[in-house]
Amino acid sequence: MSTILLDDQLQAIQQKVQNGERLTIEDGLKLYETPDLLTVAQLASQVNEQKNGDNVYFIENLYINPTNVCEASCAFCGFKRKPGEEGAYTMHEEELLEYVQKRWNDNIQEFHIVGGHNTDVPFDYYLNTVRTLKKHYPQVTIKAYTGAEIEFFARHSGQTMQQVMEQLVEAGLDTLPGGGAEILTENYRAKMSPDKASTDQWLEAHEIAHNLGLRTHATMLYGSIESKEERLIHMDRLRQLQDKTNGFMVFIPLAMQPRKASAGLKRRTSAYDDLRTVAISRLMLDNFDHIKAYWINIGVQLTQMSLAFGSSDIHGTLIEERISHSVGALTSQSLTRAELVHLIKGAGKTPVERDTFYNVIKTY
Repeated sequence: MSTILLDDQLQAIQQKVQNGERLTIEDGLKLYETPDLLTVAQLASQVNEQKNGDNVYFIENLYINPTNVCEASCAFCGFKRKPGEEGAYTMHEEELLEYVQKRWNDNIQEFHIVGGHNTDVPFDYYLNTVRTLKKHYPQVTIKAYTGAEIEFFARHSGQTMQQVMEQLVEAGLDTLPGGGAEILTENYRAKMSPDKASTDQWLEAHEIAHNLGLRTHATMLYGSIESKEERLIHMDRLRQLQDKTNGFMVFIPLAMQPRKASAGLKRRTSAYDDLRTVAISRLMLDNFDHIKAYWINIGVQLTQMSLAFGSSDIHGTLIEERISHSVGALTSQSLTRAELVHLIKGAGKTPVERDTFYNVIKTY
């Protein structure tokens, strides 16, 4: 079926998409600027259907944030605490196991672990977190520590990122989450996350992981000071590394959350921007299998709509998400498997429960 093009500028892009040609940053800007959002959606949906049919994936996972003590001063973060500040915590082994045990069910496939850059504990603390969980839950995938955390561990311990990654893998690490990327331009990072890994360092952490045989995740935190061009530069840098390693499984656009839940609409990303960014991600990242819609940040109904805009994954159950909710996310902190299946079926798609690596557990 041919697409009805309301915007003449999209004709050349449609031709490229149909021919399987890579879109340029200039193409991406046209996709951001066109008023014809539904054609952008249709093109993205066609690409997704070629890759995934009508399958939409989700996982049963548990979020663990072992410490919120952090040396960094990111402008968008409400999760971090300084040492000794009210609300600051660092889980040690017994607390960690107690936290998991209270939230455990036998369907959990993955522990998603991120935390603060805590200089009050040695690198071995982070290694031991992985060792402890792998020892007590050997069947569960350990998805731990962002590229920014890997750079922090190296700097904090006086080692290279290669040495840090090798020790983490030996301890039981299975994959890296996609966080810490924010926007991969130095202009953005200097203003928003000056104390964290540079663009090159974040990419290097994932390249090292890929070379060690790990497949990893990639995110983009959009909706603050970045330009549309910077978002597209971010996507281009990811696909360049993917060309080299083929180590990324999924791209997750994350909508920036305001500092307070009471913040008004003007402080939040728009539904148009959220859906457009999902669709453009699908069209730009031609060498990624999956684009994930993150219901924690954009809400369950927009997540359902995103399935017509090129996404093939709606994340997971989470059990208890803290980081986005510390900065004003309005969504629930968890969803049940039945709710995720309902969302996907409501969009006319096939729900597929997966493990971390997109192996099928059950089709509904």
